[in-house]
Amino acid sequence: MKKTAMLILAAAPAVAMAGLYGDVPDAKHAWAVHDWNRPKPAKVEVDEKGVPSDAVVLFDGTKESYEANWCKDDGSAPTWRLEDGAFTSREGWGLGSIRTKREFGDCQLHIEFRHPADVKTQGGPQMRGNSGVFLMGPDYGYEVQVLESYFTSRDMEGRPGYVDNYTDGQAGAVYAENPPMVNPQRKPGEWQVYDIVFHQPVWEGGTLLHPGSITVFFNGVLVQDHWEMEGQTTHCRRRPLKPHPVKGPLYLQDHGCPVSYRNIWIREIPSRWDNKTHSAMSADEGEVMKLRRETAAKLFARIADPKAATAENVKALGEVVSYANEGEYKEAFEAALAAYKAKHGDEKEVKGVNDALGVLVRNKVISEASLVK
Repeated sequence: MKKTAMLILAAAPAVAMAGLYGDVPDAKHAWAVHDWNRPKPAKVEVDEKGVPSDAVVLFDGTKESYEANWCKDDGSAPTWRLEDGAFTSREGWGLGSIRTKREFGDCQLHIEFRHPADVKTQGGPQMRGNSGVFLMGPDYGYEVQVLESYFTSRDMEGRPGYVDNYTDGQAGAVYAENPPMVNPQRKPGEWQVYDIVFHQPVWEGGTLLHPGSITVFFNGVLVQDHWEMEGQTTHCRRRPLKPHPVKGPLYLQDHGCPVSYRNIWIREIPSRWDNKTHSAMSADEGEVMKLRRETAAKLFARIADPKAATAENVKALGEVVSYANEGEYKEAFEAALAAYKAKHGDEKEVKGVNDALGVLVRNKVISEASLVK
């Protein structure tokens, strides 16, 4: 906020900021700028483990949460080893990948993983602790790669323990698409943390409106900054985006390597494209006007006597017509304004009325001739 704006706010009494204050609703926005009528966000508490109260806890280290939330691809019970508050795939193929029983779309995901301290390279760098976090499952999903990637290049690191690898396949990569911006991976044997914000592609019929995005914090470091998807997860070949169901399971890949997971929770979050009442990108003008009329009706119902020729009445009715300048609201506002003009208050009171009406003039809801002279 600019310093001048802060000084104005500090000088203005709080009550003056209610009502007609910022630019009024329009065809794409059901609420005014700084609208005091706009609903407040729901309260969310975060516990001592960092888990939000509205999160779905998918694994908290217990057998109960493991069995309640996870299964194999065929829906049968998972067979990854459960011990010490984590579940672990094994070396060699056979356990199979696991997925959540519940399906999710756009989400915030927290997940922790670990490779053994003596992690082995079995048949190339992609067999060094390979797994993957698939948002919405493997069939039409999007993978954030899991791999032991502490050392990744002989040329960069020049020390024992390096494993040369392709960068769009190392830990923190959107697999086969985009490498992580940096490599914050801890040493093998230490727990690693992904915090992921995922928005799936948005389609209207067969037309792509937005490719969706993935943001990844890896051990607290931003490695994918709102990466917009170019395709669905693939290997070797590009696989273009295409319409698919809006929900799918969280899927953890078995790639024949021992990888442990713990502390997994997910929050379903709305897409901006779901916002039909207050968004320049996605608002439905019919839905916007419906909500504006509902708000106008609530505000109008609070006015004890719409015919009263008072300054407060004119301002209250002005707020009503900022949402819906029509029908009985328009008639009541114009009648109250005319009556107030015929017998208005002192200079200070008139200034307060004109300041409020000035918002309507600026937004072309009423003409400048409506101001009180």
